[in-house]
Amino acid sequence: VAEYPALDFLREAAGLPEGSGVTFVSGASRANLSALTVARDVGRARLGSSDARVRIAMSDDAHSSIGKALHILDVEPFLVTTDDHRFTRGALEAALAADPHPESVVGVAATAGTTNAGIVDDLEGLGAYCREHDLWFHVDGAYGGAAMLSRTHGHLFEGLRHADSFIVDPHKWLFAPLDSCALLYRNPTVARTVLAQQAGYLDVLHEASDENYDWNPSDFGIHLSRRARGLPFWFSLCTNGVEAYRSAVQRGIDLARWTAVAIESSDQLELVRPAGLSVVLFRRRGWDAARYNAWSQALLSRQIAFVTPTKWEGETVGRLAFLHPDTTEELVTEILDSTRD
Repeated sequence: VAEYPALDFLREAAGLPEGSGVTFVSGASRANLSALTVARDVGRARLGSSDARVRIAMSDDAHSSIGKALHILDVEPFLVTTDDHRFTRGALEAALAADPHPESVVGVAATAGTTNAGIVDDLEGLGAYCREHDLWFHVDGAYGGAAMLSRTHGHLFEGLRHADSFIVDPHKWLFAPLDSCALLYRNPTVARTVLAQQAGYLDVLHEASDENYDWNPSDFGIHLSRRARGLPFWFSLCTNGVEAYRSAVQRGIDLARWTAVAIESSDQLELVRPAGLSVVLFRRRGWDAARYNAWSQALLSRQIAFVTPTKWEGETVGRLAFLHPDTTEELVTEILDSTRD
């Protein structure tokens, strides 16, 4: 019962209609797989064939769990080339126009805050296109979805209202313990039709009308056994209040923007791209991959920070991701200054 209000808080924040929602699962990999299973079957039903070749549109910057889920489902990814790593409606329309079989694309997987750079895809444009063309619209907000609570960046997430499925990890930027991922469907009945376990001893549950249906979280994901993964998140919401969450998320975004300014004023550092949500990518002039790795290990061994380099357009660069609201400007300055060594 405690999971209901926690899910409803996320539903309302995402702008999804009443009746949306459903369950908590272990993480984004399982949530994406569950949602894309529904997308595949709904798409095949629309095409009138249970084994039709279907594709899901995605960008190269989508999380690896999206590609893994499609591989498991035997669904071909329809990779869309993007400008500056942001998946937009224009890019989707151009790719479909150039493809000889656009009808096989039955859904779109967008990202609400990429893990590597914090980029929010064109949720409004992509979502509207899906509504207009009867495509399933899935949004992976595992990391960045929490920023829908932001006072300065919440507008980037207004397109979530179009989502057929949406996931967000409380165990990432919503400060819940592992493992907890919220999986929400616009129409949970559709998901239940696809994912509910079929067995004679469960007919009494499956034959119940929607009005008499007793919510069973195992009907909406690939899991069966589960624990109450939403309970710690609900307890924290009740204890701390929504505004504490808004402030904590906003702190990470503000610190990323402050860090970007500090990098631009540095002698030895360059900003690779504008800060995305709470992520900052930067370049240390003259460093190769080995030097970045040594720097990362030194910071960790000295117990200053856990900072790892990443790849950006084939180049090894530095990456800072701010989630903890108690991270200070003084600590960030110490990290940046350590690149002078």
